[in-house]
Amino acid sequence: MRVARGDLSNASWRKSTYSNGQGGDCVEVADGIPSVVPVRDSARPAGPVVLVSEHAWTAFIGHLRQL
Repeated sequence: MRVARGDLSNASWRKSTYSNGQGGDCVEVADGIPSVVPVRDSARPAGPVVLVSEHAWTAFIGHLRQL
C-alpha cells in the first residue's frame, strides 16, 4: 500500500452502494487504474490517495462480505 503522488484527476471515482448519499464518513475508489485500487476520503477529494494492490483489495472486500 502506498500514497499516490501521480495525477488521478481524470479517474472515475465511486462510493459504495451502501453510502447514504448525505456525505458522512465515506471512502471512494477509482476504477480502471491498472494493478491498483486508488482509495480516498470522499470528504477530501483533493487529499491523499492510498493505492492498494488489486489482490489486497479483493481479499479485503471478500473479508467484509463474510461479516
